[in-house]
Amino acid sequence: MFKEMAARIVSLQQADGLWRASLLDPESYPGGEVSGSGFLCYALAWGVNNGLLKEELYLTAAKKAWIGLNRCVNEEGRVGWVQPIGADPRKNFSADSWEVYGTGAFLLAGSEIIRLPK
Repeated sequence: MFKEMAARIVSLQQADGLWRASLLDPESYPGGEVSGSGFLCYALAWGVNNGLLKEELYLTAAKKAWIGLNRCVNEEGRVGWVQPIGADPRKNFSADSWEVYGTGAFLLAGSEIIRLPK
């Protein structure tokens, strides 16, 4: 199931390396969403690092996601573009939107990215 989900999620990755709050309707959320993207980046990198995902198929996607995530960190080191907590996906989040779980997802992704093959 992990491999099937990884293949599908990579096909939904956007040009900036991130995923949108709506995976199947990315145009409805033009800005990337950091918490979800961070967890997906982590999953792909973890899969490569642990031999479950083929490096030649997933390494590029994981690194692309990491580059996209780093573009969401401001000059002060705050991770933005995190969708706020709520019962429904809100469209009013921006570079100034942050939540602790977004930073956690970013750090979790980094903990696997650093272990990826160069």
